[in-house]
Amino acid sequence: MEVLRHIVVLIHLVGFAVLFGAWVVEAVGKRRITRLMDWGLAIAGLAGLILAAPWGIEGELNYVKIGVKLVVLLIIGALLGIGAGRQRKNGSVAPALFWSVGVLTLTNAALGVLWR
Repeated sequence: MEVLRHIVVLIHLVGFAVLFGAWVVEAVGKRRITRLMDWGLAIAGLAGLILAAPWGIEGELNYVKIGVKLVVLLIIGALLGIGAGRQRKNGSVAPALFWSVGVLTLTNAALGVLWR
């Protein structure tokens, strides 16, 4: 069971890497929202929800941490949706919206690593 949990953690990290990596590439380039960011968010979110289930672990889960990370994930998803809509309409994304996606993605990773 522990091996399965580690595999899900790996998938969760890959989702974060896809989201943040796609954002970094766009930060250096045209600063736009891409479908790859959406896929990274979906992968990280789904794997995170699976990890939040109390299956085969010792000790208590930190539900406050899980809740905060879920709220940040939903905000990132909303920003990606708003940014993609504005991008389709205007051809560009507002800089504050674009940079917020990267900052919140990094914040969510920091919460996962640093909050014990």
